[in-house]
Amino acid sequence: MDETKNCDHDVSFNEYGRLSRVALRSPRAVFVDADRIARDWQALNFTAPPDFGRAAEQFAAFSALVQASGAEIENLPGDDGLTLDAIYVRDASIVTPRGIVLCRMGKASRIAEPDSQAQAFRSRGFDVLGAIEPPGALEGGDVVWLDERTLVVGRGYRTNDHGIHQLRNFVGSSVTVVVVPLPHYRGPQDVFHLMSLVSPVDDDLAVVYSPLMPVPFREWLCAQGIRFVEVPDDEFDSMGANVLAIAPRRCVMVDGNPVTRARLEAAGAEVVVYDGSEISLKGGGGPTCLTRPLTRESTAGGVTLDGPRGRTDAVARNPLAADP
Repeated sequence: MDETKNCDHDVSFNEYGRLSRVALRSPRAVFVDADRIARDWQALNFTAPPDFGRAAEQFAAFSALVQASGAEIENLPGDDGLTLDAIYVRDASIVTPRGIVLCRMGKASRIAEPDSQAQAFRSRGFDVLGAIEPPGALEGGDVVWLDERTLVVGRGYRTNDHGIHQLRNFVGSSVTVVVVPLPHYRGPQDVFHLMSLVSPVDDDLAVVYSPLMPVPFREWLCAQGIRFVEVPDDEFDSMGANVLAIAPRRCVMVDGNPVTRARLEAAGAEVVVYDGSEISLKGGGGPTCLTRPLTRESTAGGVTLDGPRGRTDAVARNPLAADP
């Protein structure tokens, strides 16, 4: 194991520290060609067939945008067992202070993705700690690091209690796992994760869609001193709530969400947008879904193990937190 990749003291575990290393997978690797898209898109619940050429162009622009932020990109390969969904690399793994945890996908057609990522990560020197085993289910879109001691997990159709229990064992007793019950919304066939509702973009700021947020979770976030950028109703389906922070208050989001963007900028954030008509909107995966952050840098004034707002005490009193 190359310990600088998992245990460096300058690495932070949150969703907003400066992104320094990130995994991506090009649609060229899994879309393959127009014939495969035409064959598979409906069975995978895409809203429409992505245009292969435009998807490749959009992904190249998105990748260049992420790379321009200073992040080193690990391009993951495709293989025969992967589907169109495999461009959404966040879902198949979780990065923890102890190493990478491989997920077990709640969507059956995506079951090959964690093993594919494991091979790629091991070949590049990353430590793979273990994997979620049956009957557990866990997807990375349901997992949010609020800070180094607080891991928030959405309990929905893609992530079950068994998966959360196994994840708790992987992260250890020093991390509080906060379980958030997710709404039924459009049912088990829909793409719906915790990060469909909330995207932290700094230690005190998150983009949220409040109408679908559980009241105790929303109240708890408020109690942590986190302010909200509210996504309007007509920008939820266009993924206004799915925002990737490449550094504190430096945000990447899908183009076409002008109100959310303006509200972010009013809160002091810098926002860049990308055209996601083929790689995001049709497959239901925004910028956080397209990326698996591997390392983020600690930033002065950010939340660390001894965070400035005394969050550890607040978490201990949090009624949403699962039993240790």
